[in-house]
Amino acid sequence: MTTAPQPTNAFPTVPALMADGLTRSFGERVAVDHVSFEVGHGEVFGFLGPNGAGKSTTARMLTGFMRPTSGRALIAGLDVSTQASAARRLIGVVPEEANVYADLTVLQNVLLMAELHGISKPQRLERASELLQVFDMQERKQQKGRDLSKGLRQRLMLCMALVSDPQVLFLDEPTSGLDVASTHMIREVIQRMNRERGMTVFITTHNMEEADQLCHRVAIIDKGKLAAIDTPSALRGRVSSLRSVEVRFTQSGVKPESVLTGPLGKVVMATNGFQVFDPHPGRVAQEIATRASALNLSIESLNTLSPSLEEVFMSITGDAHGHH
Repeated sequence: MTTAPQPTNAFPTVPALMADGLTRSFGERVAVDHVSFEVGHGEVFGFLGPNGAGKSTTARMLTGFMRPTSGRALIAGLDVSTQASAARRLIGVVPEEANVYADLTVLQNVLLMAELHGISKPQRLERASELLQVFDMQERKQQKGRDLSKGLRQRLMLCMALVSDPQVLFLDEPTSGLDVASTHMIREVIQRMNRERGMTVFITTHNMEEADQLCHRVAIIDKGKLAAIDTPSALRGRVSSLRSVEVRFTQSGVKPESVLTGPLGKVVMATNGFQVFDPHPGRVAQEIATRASALNLSIESLNTLSPSLEEVFMSITGDAHGHH
């Protein structure tokens, strides 16, 4: 039996991105408090938190726009503070406020970015046209930056960030306040870059649905500290008290206690039925079905429900307000 060849470069064993005790204070206020996590190569990683929780500050430290008070940020093993230019070469950043050059055309914006990244002239044009195609902006390549809608500016920012073919793409609230078409396109391209090029993506977002749709794993930051980090489905599994069973009968006025024995969790009555919260919804559903048939009640619908990521988020951060 032969042994598998060893990787010649130790590169893939180093995480794509690593926060190691990242801390940032502004005077007395600690905005980010000893945050540590790793993001693997080819992972889409969501960073969620209420406003002012430390999301953007963490992202700015990871991308080298802000120095940590203590701790380190590493991109593929390179320290963002001490090996800044080498680390920066590996990343693409799309800030929340799309700042394209107003006086340059769409094409010039992308070419300038390629030039700043040291891409050779023939390659610049090739990459720029390829990306403008992907983002459906070929027809607009002669339009000035200032004439673009918010959604188109955001698409252009993505073209500019992707022209250097970064290993890690950072997106700050990528679809916040955008039209439906741009939102859909941006999410689709993120998934495609990840799937086809194995690009690692780090997204800060408020949008639970977006995180659920795009991210392999999600970290929740609250008051500067990491409150949770897991896959969206595992996070949903953690808040088992939010699981429930919803039942509707063809008859009206069926009482929960008539079809369920034992102590009941929280019950919400509805027309011709009710919803009962229980960490083991499958078991509850089975009991309802068995008892109902013994009592000759006919069930119109019976569903077990998992909490949404939004509900998980609120239960973890205790934040029932402040979401858009």
